[in-house]
Amino acid sequence: MTKIVRFASKSDLERQRLIREARAIYDSIFPPDVPAGGGAHDRSDQPAAHEAAAEIQSKQR
Repeated sequence: MTKIVRFASKSDLERQRLIREARAIYDSIFPPDVPAGGGAHDRSDQPAAHEAAAEIQSKQR
């Protein structure tokens, strides 16, 4: 089978890096709420959700 590799432009890579950096800064200023009981709030998909939202907003411009 043939694998398809998606080309990512420099500007796309830079935008993704800036989003990750901004998210890290935001999380350092406003720490995510962690319930006392543990992992009731799974934030593992949060960065993906924020990147998706940013991508949608950039396409609307």
